Amino acid sequence: MWLLLAFVSAALLGLYDTSKKAALENNAVLPVLLLNTLFSTLIFSPFILDSIAGTGWFAGTVLDSSPFAGHPETSGAVAADQPAGLADRYPLLKAHLLVILKSCIVLTSWIFGYFGLKHLPITIVGPINATRPILVLVGAMLLFGERLNAWQWAGVVLAMVSLFLLSRSSRRENVDFSHNRWIWFIAIATITGAMSGLYDKYIMRQLGPMFVQGWYNLYQFIMMGAVILIIWLPKRKTTTPFHWSWAIPLISIFISAADFAYLTALNQPDSMISVVSLIRRGSVIISFLCGALLFKERNLRAKALDLAFILIGMVFIWLGSR
Repeated sequence: MWLLLAFVSAALLGLYDTSKKAALENNAVLPVLLLNTLFSTLIFSPFILDSIAGTGWFAGTVLDSSPFAGHPETSGAVAADQPAGLADRYPLLKAHLLVILKSCIVLTSWIFGYFGLKHLPITIVGPINATRPILVLVGAMLLFGERLNAWQWAGVVLAMVSLFLLSRSSRRENVDFSHNRWIWFIAIATITGAMSGLYDKYIMRQLGPMFVQGWYNLYQFIMMGAVILIIWLPKRKTTTPFHWSWAIPLISIFISAADFAYLTALNQPDSMISVVSLIRRGSVIISFLCGALLFKERNLRAKALDLAFILIGMVFIWLGSR
């Protein structure tokens, strides 16, 4: 089941990236991100209120034992593997602190990623983001003592080769990887995104998917509200103006659905973060096709070759993770 959920998440993530690129065209980044967190919070508001209700509005219903339950305890098969009294060992305050830290990591990744995506072709950003599973794999090796086998090392090498080729082909569009600050923004977004993936595996063994997703969207909205008040509002007349786009609510819909499928997959006891993260980066195929069809981006043949190296590298990592 967790593999199917990972593939569903990948497809939705590709549509999310496409909607994000459309919404950011000639638009102010920070208000778009604020609205994204607002709409995502509204989508999950029933489950946030359910967790506030104490025993939960869904107590005694079929939802109470499903991933849709809003209480902090993890649900499903993982709960059976945990010692009794999980809520006592992880009080509500600690659960919220864990989610707040996730919100900080994700929001950092989003802010840098949104700015980078606004100023770069999605056919460049997508392949760079697709290297995130490599970072997750290396992170798992450094943090959790995992060891890479020959297949996985081959995948890492192919991914590095693909980035080198992408840096060369991108020069035709005046995008220099070493001197373009937006490339560095995407790099920071990718690294913090990989950190989020590793952290997700940790907290999803302790907390329920809906509790995490609902509250981290709310905390992100509060944080973005502070960013807007402090950074954007005082300088809004000297920066790119904000305009409404119907792609903005689509961002929230697609990322909410993609993250729910992703967190529910991680909530399964036999799930592997390296494999789930790898499958999710398959979203680059959809975003790449949309970049070609909807945004009419250039230099596609060379970028397609670079993307092929990344995808082959993913296959090698998958073979090594079986």
